[in-house]
Amino acid sequence: MNACRDGSLLIRGRAARGVRFEGMPTLCLTQDPHADQLLQDDPFALLLGMLLDQQIPMEVAFAGPRKIADRLGGLDPAEIAACEPERFAALCAETPAVHRFPGSMSKRIQGLAREVVDRYGGNAAGLWTQGDPDGAEVLRRLKALPGFGEQKAKIFLALLGKQYGVTPPGWRAAAGDYGKAGTHMSIADVVDKGSLEQVRAYKKKMKAAAKAKA
Repeated sequence: MNACRDGSLLIRGRAARGVRFEGMPTLCLTQDPHADQLLQDDPFALLLGMLLDQQIPMEVAFAGPRKIADRLGGLDPAEIAACEPERFAALCAETPAVHRFPGSMSKRIQGLAREVVDRYGGNAAGLWTQGDPDGAEVLRRLKALPGFGEQKAKIFLALLGKQYGVTPPGWRAAAGDYGKAGTHMSIADVVDKGSLEQVRAYKKKMKAAAKAKA
């Protein structure tokens, strides 16, 4: 029976997915302790949050995985990939919706889940652990994921390095400006409410500058 259909999906062992290093500061990306705890414990949740981070506020995007986990009873990539698409889309559209565009994003979520299952055996942490890759290789793998372009991949690599304890050789260079220390450019730099506002102000400034050039 499809676990997505009967709601029996259970949270899998987090250790099997690659838990972030002990001693790293607690994530504070969403400003919601429950949502941030899931991001901290589950690499697939963090990856999903990055996928959802478009056309909605950053903190809302990264709170999306918690909503899915609460509604399904867990966040297993194989179970999500196997869900009946219409049912999963309806789940994503429940109030509060997982994304501003739940229909299209539900397809992307399932596509990402399938990729994680097919390429990394359902272990999202395999993106940065399988074969002991350097920063450039992790970036290449991220860019190969559905829904991840150059910018999104670099931001996620910076997030891994700055806040998740994942620091393969050359990660800062591979992440470009997003990997630099002391910046407030992306979700990788959000550590509290104050830094969230700084990043939001930076994004607003960049958007205004781009609009002025158009």
